Amino acid sequence: MKNIPLLDFHVQRNPGIKHLFRFARTSAVCFCFGTFAVMSENICAQNAKVNINRKETPVEVILSEIEKQTDYLFVYNKDINVDRLCTVNMQGKTVADILTQMFGPVGVTWKMEGNNIVLTTKDAQQQKGNKQQKQTISGKVVDNTGLPIIGASILEEGTNNGIITDIDGNFKLTLSSPDATISISYIGYITQKLKAEPGKPLNITLKEDNQVLDEVVVVGFGTQKKVNLTGSVSVVTAEEIQQRPVTNLTQALQGTVPGLRITQTDGSLEDSPSINVRGTTTIGQGSSGSPLVLIDGVEGDLNSINPQDVASISVLKDAAASSIYGSRAPFGVILITTKSGNDEGKITVNYNNSFRFGTAINMNHSMNSVDFASWINDTNTNGGAGVYFTPERMDQIVAYHNAKPYGPGSRITANGEILYSISDRGDGSGLWQDGYAYGINDEDYFDLVFKDWTFSQEHNFSINGGNKKLNYYASANYMHQNGMIKIGEDGLTRYNVMLKVNSQVTDWLHFTYSTRFNRQDYKRPAEMTSMLYHNIVRQGWPVLPSYDRNGYLYYSPSPLLGLAEGGEDRWQNDRVSHQVNFTIEPIKNWVTHIDFNYSTYINDRHWDTKELYNHDVNGNPVVVDDTSEVHEGYYKDSYYNFSAYTEYTHLFNDVHNFHIMAGFQAENQKQRQYGLTRVGLLFNDKSQIDMTTGLGPDGSEVTPDVYGSENEWATAGFFGRVNYTFNDKYLLEGNIRADGTSRFRSDNRWKVFPSVSVGWNLAREAFFEPLADKVDMLKLRVSFGTLGNQNTTNWYQTYQTMSVGASNGSWLMNGRQPNTAYAPGLVSEDLTWETIQTTNIGLDWSLLNNRLTGSFEYYIRDTKDMVGYAPELPNILGTSVPVTNNTDLRTKGWELTLGWRDQLNNGLSYGVAFNLSDARTKITRYPNNPSNDIWSYIPGREIGEIWGYTTVGLARTDEEMQQHLATLPNGGQDALGSDWRAGDIMYADLNGDGYISSGSERLGDTGDLSVIGNTTPRFLFGLDLNASWKGFDLRAFFQGVMKRDIWNGGVFTFGATGGGMWQATGIEAVSDYFRNENTWSVQEGYMDANTDAYLPRPLYSNKNLQTQTRYLQNAAYIRLKNLQIGYTIPATITQRWGISNLRIFFSGENLWTASGVDKQYDPETLTGGYEGEGIGYPLQKTLSFGLNITL
Repeated sequence: MKNIPLLDFHVQRNPGIKHLFRFARTSAVCFCFGTFAVMSENICAQNAKVNINRKETPVEVILSEIEKQTDYLFVYNKDINVDRLCTVNMQGKTVADILTQMFGPVGVTWKMEGNNIVLTTKDAQQQKGNKQQKQTISGKVVDNTGLPIIGASILEEGTNNGIITDIDGNFKLTLSSPDATISISYIGYITQKLKAEPGKPLNITLKEDNQVLDEVVVVGFGTQKKVNLTGSVSVVTAEEIQQRPVTNLTQALQGTVPGLRITQTDGSLEDSPSINVRGTTTIGQGSSGSPLVLIDGVEGDLNSINPQDVASISVLKDAAASSIYGSRAPFGVILITTKSGNDEGKITVNYNNSFRFGTAINMNHSMNSVDFASWINDTNTNGGAGVYFTPERMDQIVAYHNAKPYGPGSRITANGEILYSISDRGDGSGLWQDGYAYGINDEDYFDLVFKDWTFSQEHNFSINGGNKKLNYYASANYMHQNGMIKIGEDGLTRYNVMLKVNSQVTDWLHFTYSTRFNRQDYKRPAEMTSMLYHNIVRQGWPVLPSYDRNGYLYYSPSPLLGLAEGGEDRWQNDRVSHQVNFTIEPIKNWVTHIDFNYSTYINDRHWDTKELYNHDVNGNPVVVDDTSEVHEGYYKDSYYNFSAYTEYTHLFNDVHNFHIMAGFQAENQKQRQYGLTRVGLLFNDKSQIDMTTGLGPDGSEVTPDVYGSENEWATAGFFGRVNYTFNDKYLLEGNIRADGTSRFRSDNRWKVFPSVSVGWNLAREAFFEPLADKVDMLKLRVSFGTLGNQNTTNWYQTYQTMSVGASNGSWLMNGRQPNTAYAPGLVSEDLTWETIQTTNIGLDWSLLNNRLTGSFEYYIRDTKDMVGYAPELPNILGTSVPVTNNTDLRTKGWELTLGWRDQLNNGLSYGVAFNLSDARTKITRYPNNPSNDIWSYIPGREIGEIWGYTTVGLARTDEEMQQHLATLPNGGQDALGSDWRAGDIMYADLNGDGYISSGSERLGDTGDLSVIGNTTPRFLFGLDLNASWKGFDLRAFFQGVMKRDIWNGGVFTFGATGGGMWQATGIEAVSDYFRNENTWSVQEGYMDANTDAYLPRPLYSNKNLQTQTRYLQNAAYIRLKNLQIGYTIPATITQRWGISNLRIFFSGENLWTASGVDKQYDPETLTGGYEGEGIGYPLQKTLSFGLNITL
C-alpha cells in the first residue's frame, strides 16, 4: 500500500476516488442537517462501531480496515509510524476505543475535522502551536488621501479568519498559516491581495473602485461605458438572475427593471407571460407592443434560454437607445449576452441544482354540500322559483355530510348505516341515476383535481476554459416541472445545450461561433383547456358523485373522467440557433464586424380526444361520450439575419473622443405550417391518424379538417451612429436608421428613423471640485428619437387576398364537396408604418464613493398612425371597411432607481436596491367613435377607465330599501331591474334626475355613471434586500403594484348571475351573501341569518351586479417574490475535495402576498383565466434547495 503526500500530510489509498464519494455523502448530510464539516467534533467517531481482529499487523493496514467499515479518512504526517505492528481484537467497539488502544501508549493524538481523522504527535502539536503564535500581522489601511479607512475587512484567504480595522485604520491579525494570502477590502474601494509577512507592519492604501463608472454596458451593435450613456438603458447582472431558482428568465426579470412590466395570466406550465416596456404601447389593429428580445444579437424567446447561461441583460427603453434597431424595436429592446470562456489558461467546471416543492398560492374551494344546496335553493326562491333540492334530498345530503368516509362513493353513519353518494335507477337497466338530480355527495372538486404539493427539479452543468488564443464555454441544462393536476398528468421538461467558441485567429482577426439548442416537451390532459377551472366550479357541484361504489370514476359534466381518460394534448418545441461572427481590426481602433445568424423554431403538436366509458352498477363499461378524434400539427419558423458594420474610435488631445459606426442589416423570416384532424379512433390506446376511420358516432363520413400555409417577410436596413465626448463631461450621440420592409407597398416601404441624445456630467465641472469626495458622477441627459412599427399579426394588410378552401356543407358537385373562394375585402394602399416618437429626460448619480447610486427619468412617448378601422360606411357597401393609419395615443411616465451598498464594522456587507415606475396613457386621435360611446376609445380620455355606478350601500331591511327608492321619485332603479328588497344594492343618483340610469352611455350623457377606477397598473415597484457575512448570504426580493382597479363582475365574484343556475359557481368565497329571516335556508334551519353580508342576496339576475364602487377590486399588492438563504463552505475545507467553491441554499418563491382583492383572486392574474375572469390555473408558491459547485 502506497501513501500519497498531500501538503505535509499523507492520505491512505486512492484519495481521488474516495474524496469524490465522500464529498457526495458530505453534501447530502449538509442538506439534511445543515451541519458543516468545520463544526464536527470527536463525538462523531465515538458513535461509529467497527469489528477489528488483527494480530501483529501494521498500523496502516488496520487504519485501512477502519476506513472500509466507516466513512472516515485518516490523515497524518510523516512523523506517524504506520509500519509499527499492532494487535487489535475488538468486536462492536467504537473507533475511539480502537484508536485509544492503538495510539495512547505511543503519544499519538487524533482529532476529527469533518469526516477526516487527523493523527498527530504531541510534539508536532506543540510545534504547531508555537509556530502559530508567531504568525501575527499588523498594519494600517488608508485611502488615497491618507485618511484611515474604518471598518475595512482584513481576511485570510480561504478561511473565515478575519478582522476589521479600528477607528484609526489599524489592525492586528493572527494567521493560521505562514504562507497565507491576505485580502483587504472595503465597499467602494478595489480589493487588494498580498502575501502575509508576519512581524512586518503593513501600510496599505486602497484605491477607489470606479467599477460603477467604468462598467461596460451592452447596447445596440456594441458596448459603451455606463458613465457615457445618454439613452435610457437598465442593466440586470447575472448574479441577480442566477441565484433565483425559477422556471424561466421572464420570471427572474419581474420587478427588477423600472418600466418593464411582466404579467402572468395564470400558473399553468405552458403560460407565456406578456412583456411590455413603459406602459401601454399600441392599440393598433393586430399590432405588437412587445419589446424585441435579442440573444447574442439573434431574436429569441426569454422562456427558452437557460438563466445560468446569461452574462448580462440590457433593457433599452427610449428611442435613442433603441433606434439603431429601427422598425424591429419600436417599444424597446431586451439584449441578452451569454457567457463566454475564460482566457486565463484554466478550466472551470460548474454544477448546480435545485429541487423544488410547489403548492398553489391561492386555491379556491367548494362550499360543503349542505351550504351549496342551501345557496342554490336560496337563489331559486329569491327569484320566485321553487327549490331545486327537495326537503327529502336535503335530508339525505345532511345525513351523508355528517357521516364518516367508508369506501368509494359511500359513507357510514354513527349507527352503522351505509349511505351511497348515488343510487341506481331501479328500473332494471343497471345504470346510475343522474348526479345533478339525485347525487348527495360531499366533495371539494378543487381537492379532487389539484395536488397539495408538486415536485420539480433542475440541473445545470457548464465548463469553460482556454487562453488568449482560444477559449470556450459549454453548458447543459435539464429541468422537469410537474404540474398541479392530480387526475391525469401535466408536466414540462426542458433541455438546453449551449456552446460558444472564441478564437483570436491572427492579431487582426477574431472569430466567434456559438450555438444553442432548446427543447421543451409539454403534456396535459386534453380536458385541460382554458375552461377547466371554470368548469370545475360551474359543473363540479359538491353533491355530484366523484366515484361510484365500485371505485370507478363517475361520469357527469364534471371534468374528472375527461381528465383521467379523455385523451392527451402534447407538444414538442425545438429551437436551434447558430451564430458566426468575424471581427476584423486591420489597424488600431478601426474594427469591422460581420455576423451571420440562423435560427429555427419547430412546434410538433399532437392531441386526441377519446371515447369515455362510465360503468354501470355491475361494473360493466357503458359508453357515455362516443366522440373521438386525433390531431397532428406541425409549424416551422426559419429566421436568417446578416449584419455588417464598421466602427472607428479616436481620442484627440486626451479629451476629445470620437466614435463613428456605419452598417447594414438584412432579415428574412419564413413560416410554414400544416395540420390534420380526423375523427373515429379505432382503439383508445392507439391515437394515430392512420388508426382512425373518418366516421362519426352515427357512422357517417366526416371530412378531415386539413389546413396549411406558408408566409415570408424580409427587412433591410442601413444604420449609423456618432458619439462624441469631451473629457467625459459633455456627451453627444446621434443615431440614424433607414429601414425597408416587404410588408408595405413600394411607395411606403422605406422610412428613416433618427435620434439624438446629449449628456452633461456635472461632477466633472470645476465648480463641483469641493464635492469631489462625495459626488462621483452626476449626469443629466436628454434624448429624442423616432421609430417605426411594422410588427403586425396580418403581415400584408395592403394587399387584397382571397380565402380558398373546400365547402364543409352537405352540397355536393359530382359527388364531392366543391372548392370555395371568397372575394377579398377592401384594403388601403396608403397603409404605412406606425410611428413612435419618444422624448426622455434623465438624471443619473453615483455618490459617496459609489455606495449610493440612482437615476430618475421622465418620458413622453407618442404612438402615431396606429392601424385601425376607418369609420363605418353604409351596409350597402357589402364588405367591411379597410384599416388605415388613423389612431394616436400618448404615454407619459417616470422611473426611479435607488441603490445603496456598504459594509459594517463587523464585516457584514449589505445592499438595498429599489425601483419605482409609473405611466399613464391617453388617446389623442380615434375617428371610429364619432358618438363618444364611453365603452370605446375617446380622444382625450385615459386608457383603462372603468365606468360604473356609485353604491350607496346594501339594503339591510325592506324599509331601508323603500326609503332609498323614495328619494328616486321619477323611476327609482327600474332601469336596472325590479322587485327591489332587503339584500339588494342601492345606487346613487349622481345627476339628481330622480332615477338611476346610464343615460345614452355617451360622453356628456352618462346618467349616473362616472369613472370609478382605472385598470392600468400604477406605481410598479421592486425592492431587493441582500446581505452577506462570513460565508452566509441572505436575499429578500419584493415586487408589486401600488395602485390598480379591476372590475370582475361575473360568477366568481357573485356566484349567481343572469346566466342562470347552470352557470352558477358555488365556491366558498361567495358564501358570505345576504340572508334574513325570510330567506329559505334560514327559515328551514340550514343557515343562520347574515344581514351584514358582503354580497347581495343571490339572484339569477344582473340587477345587483352592475359595475359599481362597492365591488370594485383594489388590485394593488406587494409580494415576497423570493427569499433565499445560502452558505458558502470555507475554501479550506472544499479545497481538500478539489473544489474551489461550494454553496448550498434554501429558497422560497411567492411566499407572502398582501392585497386588497377578494380572496378567490390572485392580484397578478386578474385579467387572465376564462374570459378574463381572473380565475384560472393557480400560481405556485415554491420551496427549494440546492447546491452550486465550482471545480
